[in-house]
Amino acid sequence: MKVRNEKIAVLMGGPSAEREVSLHSGAACSAGLRRAGWRVCDVDVRGPEFALEPDTAVAFLALHGTFGEDGALQRLLEERRVTYTGSGAQASSDCFDKIRAKGIFLEAHVPTPRCEVLTPGSVRQVTLDLPYVVKPARQGSSVGITIVRESGQLAAALEEAFRFDDRVLVEEFVDGRELTVGILDGEPLPVVEVRIKSGFYDYNNKYTKGATEYEVPARLSDATTRAVQAAALAAFRAAGCRDYARVDVLLDRRDEQPSVLEINTLPGMTETSLLPKAAAAAGIGFEDLCSRMVEMALERRVAHV
Repeated sequence: MKVRNEKIAVLMGGPSAEREVSLHSGAACSAGLRRAGWRVCDVDVRGPEFALEPDTAVAFLALHGTFGEDGALQRLLEERRVTYTGSGAQASSDCFDKIRAKGIFLEAHVPTPRCEVLTPGSVRQVTLDLPYVVKPARQGSSVGITIVRESGQLAAALEEAFRFDDRVLVEEFVDGRELTVGILDGEPLPVVEVRIKSGFYDYNNKYTKGATEYEVPARLSDATTRAVQAAALAAFRAAGCRDYARVDVLLDRRDEQPSVLEINTLPGMTETSLLPKAAAAAGIGFEDLCSRMVEMALERRVAHV
């Protein structure tokens, strides 16, 4: 095992609804980095008032949701002149806001489902054909999302979404295969297919053991695989992401055309999470994946010294 001198602070937890998931990601990454020979300290972040040890070389971000993926933590670390893993503050903020991300995709001609935006003061009418999906603009792990199949379900769906945000995205429902593409150092990893046994890929199906099956690489033709990866990479680049991310894509069952849903700039990082699964299929083990994330950040740190 190679011993590394740099100290890595693994930031985990956070104040969001995804705190428990983040603690699992952080614990897995901390253990992986230690096995890879890094000097590691764990930091349980509960808000802006967290402390880092003076000799910290890189903050490894293992937070999800608000004050993790939304750019606030990234801006704070930049103000403190601390190098961190993953996308910068602006890209993080843009990707976490589904409405802003949708605008970026449309401007860059990245394929994505049609949508409408509602606010508390707007008329609660939707012109999209049923079914459609109602989402709060800024939440992760499918929190607050409802598939509306009948018009009578809209009011309850909006009430649920407005619990989490004052802007709501109503998106065309695409009957398609659920795929996700990990991006590592600007290159797409093998495509993962998510197979839900019941319902859709909501919080419970994501984190309930046995509720969802995964296939990697997904059983797609070479041409379809390239199209899905190209759409994911185009979204990653259009949003100005860096280092790594996970892009969620729907593959329409009718014509096998991909539609990008969103970009997760700090995806789950347990050894069974989707990005590590994709990396493993490309021959990149968990310890190596975590180390590469740190090394990309260290390259930026050296460049700025």
